Amino acid sequence: MMATFYSSAPATTKTKLAVVGLFLFIVCGAATAEEPNTIFTARAEKEFHRAQAQFQSATNDSTNAWQFARACFDFSELVTNATQRAASARLGIAACRQLLVREPKSAPAHYYLAMNFGELADAEAPSIASYKLVHEIEHEFKTAAELDEHFDFAGPVRNLGQLYFQAPAWPLSVGSKHKAREWLERAATLAPDYPENQLCLAEAQLKWRQRDEAEKTLKKLAAVWPAAQTNFTGVAWEKSWGEWRVRRTAAQSEFQKLFPAAP
Repeated sequence: MMATFYSSAPATTKTKLAVVGLFLFIVCGAATAEEPNTIFTARAEKEFHRAQAQFQSATNDSTNAWQFARACFDFSELVTNATQRAASARLGIAACRQLLVREPKSAPAHYYLAMNFGELADAEAPSIASYKLVHEIEHEFKTAAELDEHFDFAGPVRNLGQLYFQAPAWPLSVGSKHKAREWLERAATLAPDYPENQLCLAEAQLKWRQRDEAEKTLKKLAAVWPAAQTNFTGVAWEKSWGEWRVRRTAAQSEFQKLFPAAP
């Protein structure tokens, strides 16, 4: 699973890109999802209903629209029922499309359209329809990045990098090591103090067996970690920190395994 966050609002963290599950379906025919924490799921459902009521009270309000789409994504990524996940994602997609009719250059609308496309693809996989959504996801993230590459702590840029990193390569899909490296490095440059960006880059560098680059990124992550612990605080960030700590430990262990110190 991959995760959440936006530059101007409290968060639920986007340490996962929704389409990762889809690619597991494409390659393996099935995906094994981790069991979500029921507390986080309950919080996401509560925020979903709050944002939905806010949106329905003023459907022409741009902020209401994209924040509801965000809540749809956050809820979708945590529910285990595929039908419910797809239904929530479709509501987010509809909200974004409605907003884009009025504001075609809304970066948040393009961004959360891509995120909800990813959840819909995940929920409906394996299918030809879900497979074809990958190109729409790529397009929407690119558009969001062109409009506001800083949104959600370089979210469009980061998620493009993750898409290229996780997806199978051509001719099966859009995966590309070159593009993944370009976009992940760019995200880490645009928002270097956001742990997710450094983690995504380090995980890719470890997979590619890039010792020096991975060591540099892990050191950067260690440097920004203390400040991040004071900047990203509160209940809204608990899920993110739980994931970040696990992933950081795993990355450090993988580095030691791949590149043991000389005797």
